[in-house]
Amino acid sequence: MEDHLHIITGHYGSGKTEFAVNFALSLARAGYSPLLADLDVVNPYFCSREQSEYLSANGVTVIVSAGGNSDMPALNPAVNALLEPGICGVMDIGGDAVGARVLGRFAQKIQAVKYELLCVLNFSRPETATPEKAERYLREIEKSAKLKATGLINNTHLCAETEAEDIMRGASLANEVAERTGIPVRYHAFPRRLEDKIALPSETLLPMDLLMRKPWELETDE
Repeated sequence: MEDHLHIITGHYGSGKTEFAVNFALSLARAGYSPLLADLDVVNPYFCSREQSEYLSANGVTVIVSAGGNSDMPALNPAVNALLEPGICGVMDIGGDAVGARVLGRFAQKIQAVKYELLCVLNFSRPETATPEKAERYLREIEKSAKLKATGLINNTHLCAETEAEDIMRGASLANEVAERTGIPVRYHAFPRRLEDKIALPSETLLPMDLLMRKPWELETDE
């Protein structure tokens, strides 16, 4: 982890926002002062802006953009701060190729700084259940983003029912995607309660506190 731009994308339902939030918090714990830009302008649920107060209290500055189902959504000009050299930034991008379109608008500026484009894979989702399907989604995202992916994230989960076996199965399939594409597996993400049960290289592990709530959970607060 270092001072550069980390772009988090993936299929809708892959858990990319949960990963983005936890990844930004891990950067803060490592001594960085990360900026987290919520650029999910497609889906109104599972947005990192939900946890703005918690993130701010834990060393993460959140930049929120106006949403809307549009090819040209309103973006907070503060997003440009992430495109400056030496800035530790995390971009939470909307799901699928549609959400990745927003990156196309910044592609030239992104290429001028040190960055990584990480694609979250959840092999429990039917649309990305196999390495072949996952690669297809990855290539569609790259095309929309006008950027090449630099790393894969195994976040294979079944929400609250996730077990270590799901993570290990996802790790095996993610490795197949890596072999097919030449893009390395950078992280294996999983609920923190499973931390002692995941037998994978320690430098790839990202235990997560599950912070994002489902829409029906939000409704219970009203």
